[in-house]
Amino acid sequence: MTENLAAPSGTFELGGDLPVVRLGYGTMQLPGEGVWGPPRDHDEALRVLRRAVEIGITFFDTADSYGPYVAEDLLREALHPYADDVVVATKAGLTRQGPGLWTPLGQPAYLRQEVELSLRRLGLDRIDLFQLHRIDPAYPVADQVGELKQLQDEGKIRHIGLSEVSVEDLQEAQKTAEIVSVQNLYNLANRDAEELLDHCTRENIGFIPWFPLATGELSSADGPLAAAAKEHDATPSQLALAWLLKRSPVMLPIPGTSSVDHLDSNTAAAAIELTDAEFEALSSAA
Repeated sequence: MTENLAAPSGTFELGGDLPVVRLGYGTMQLPGEGVWGPPRDHDEALRVLRRAVEIGITFFDTADSYGPYVAEDLLREALHPYADDVVVATKAGLTRQGPGLWTPLGQPAYLRQEVELSLRRLGLDRIDLFQLHRIDPAYPVADQVGELKQLQDEGKIRHIGLSEVSVEDLQEAQKTAEIVSVQNLYNLANRDAEELLDHCTRENIGFIPWFPLATGELSSADGPLAAAAKEHDATPSQLALAWLLKRSPVMLPIPGTSSVDHLDSNTAAAAIELTDAEFEALSSAA
């Protein structure tokens, strides 16, 4: 029987009723360079997704813009019909004009179209977590979130989340719908979203840090991350994930990779327990 590598990270209930294993998987690295076009190795991409389920990952984060559409198609090809405990979160609100190019579009009719298309691509009757990929300043927040709320009322979305927002953005959106998660750039080396994370921790709102493995100079040979990693017989990336998991009980890291070996290595971080002293030392060093 395959070892459940992800389980030691614990669980979190999105919206109070949707349990996920806290250490998840992000699909952004599956498409080609610039998050554009098909994967370099299609079969390996499928193996990564299937392996993720084998080792206990239940939370898969994707978006219509990854590819575009490539990551959602791969998820369905690899995992449909989905296991009962698998939760697929997707997003809309960023359009693609080429490799590395992203433009917000929050027109309500467009958001509705993308929800309907994601349902078809993923092979679902209802999307467990649908996230507004960016708030588009060209449209009122109430109109963008309101369209998702309408789709929720129609039974096509279970829960609503936001991406790259401030506390004020979150509170504005909450006037229109319940928000169960936010997804912002956050890692050991970049903690600009600290205020939002603290707010989410108090309110029990899931916090999904994207780019969770960025460590910068912290993991250099003589850096604090490398030293701590040696103590735990672990890699700097594993320590960075262990730090995130200890930082807050609402933290849901989604490290992405297109390699089965890297997937196993990342997920093994769930079993690493930092002492309070190690956690503080890493926090201070960063």
